[in-house]
Amino acid sequence: MFKKRFFGLFLCLMLVISALAACSNAEEADSDNGEAVEISLWLTPQWKGVFDASEEGADYDSFFKYAAEKFSEQYNEHDVKVNVQVVAGDQRDELLNVNLNGGTPPDIFFESVFAMGDYAHRGALVPINDIVDEEAKQDIPQNYWDTVTFGEDIYFYPFSHMPGTLVYNVDMFKAAGLEEYLGEPTEIKTWTLEEFEEILNTLKSDLPEDQYPNAYPMALYALNNQGDTWNLAYLRMFGNEFFDENGNIILDDENGVKAVEWLQKINDAGLTNPGAESVSSNDANAMFQNQQLAISFTNSVLYNNALADMESGKAPKFDARLANIPSASGDPLTFTYVTGAALFNTGDETRMKVAKDFVKFFSTDPELVKASKNGVPVRSSVAEEFKDEKPLFAAYDANSEYLFNFTGNVPGYNQLRQVLYPELQALYIGDKTPEQVVKAYQEKGNEVIETAKQDSVLFNQ
Repeated sequence: MFKKRFFGLFLCLMLVISALAACSNAEEADSDNGEAVEISLWLTPQWKGVFDASEEGADYDSFFKYAAEKFSEQYNEHDVKVNVQVVAGDQRDELLNVNLNGGTPPDIFFESVFAMGDYAHRGALVPINDIVDEEAKQDIPQNYWDTVTFGEDIYFYPFSHMPGTLVYNVDMFKAAGLEEYLGEPTEIKTWTLEEFEEILNTLKSDLPEDQYPNAYPMALYALNNQGDTWNLAYLRMFGNEFFDENGNIILDDENGVKAVEWLQKINDAGLTNPGAESVSSNDANAMFQNQQLAISFTNSVLYNNALADMESGKAPKFDARLANIPSASGDPLTFTYVTGAALFNTGDETRMKVAKDFVKFFSTDPELVKASKNGVPVRSSVAEEFKDEKPLFAAYDANSEYLFNFTGNVPGYNQLRQVLYPELQALYIGDKTPEQVVKAYQEKGNEVIETAKQDSVLFNQ
């Protein structure tokens, strides 16, 4: 009886010791990982899959779910859960404003910088200078950092970009005898302004009408604000700086007038599609694909889509290559849409710290940054690694030294976009002279910027 009682007490004692040990281990585990923290990441549709759209089950949230899992496994400060949500681009601002007004913004938003810059001016975002190291600054060219810097601070961590260029129909060039102006298939060709004008005039005079009926040398459009970035590039063709150091438009000078005179000249000379005032960028894109334009606008996504449409038979097949926007100086003009992560000021220091750590993790991790090949990498190292698979990456990377910041990171940029196209319409229908256009655009544009400055925390610090 005594032995049985002793054995029973022994078992109880062992169970208690085991339980205490389990509790101790659990407490130790909790201590290692810290308290549980949930953060949210929103994005508009960017690319499908982690590294490639061909992956099984590939979706727009795949990369960030994978990155979150990898982050949580190696993060020791907290037990982290990242809630990823894909939102439609046309619902982005409405959803953000509702959540900002309710005090519940997402912790992170992954999006194009030009679409999100006003949130930095509103004070809704927090700077991320402290998570950007020298290695990243060396690997990502300075012009990309300029795009994501508002005032003195970095507000977006550049991940990938979507460069804008011209695109031209090689077959139409050959038909007009312009072989000497062709670039290689993996080259972004640079023409001088004189060469560009020679190309346009030759296309008009020598392009066979029986082969290309109702075709025109170059796209020109001003129906609305879509594709306005190329129009902003044309306004810089003669060296105008566009914005001064205080974020004001300074187009109304000799170089600005020359640029608008040039647009008027090519329009009046029939070197572009007719009726530019009522033509949209979508119209121009369709005309190029139907070989009604020899030169048009494009970006890396539009270009790849056009090539895919040709391959699938959705559009006529021809040799399409890229070129830079020319300038009077001889240096090309190019711009891009940088995409990266921004952090909202949620007021929760712990969540903001975890969110910063997560952004730094997926923006620098040697494996994860390779996903930027789904767009165009901002990192020279990634562009170099995949240059054989994506030959244009090297050309885009080399082009980075010629980038201009088309938004100037000024407050009210989205409202500013509504000002230019009505002035261009007035130019093309003959209601205004180039001098009147630059003067009116500068006055109206600066009114928009000045009003926005009053609400900008960056201009009122």
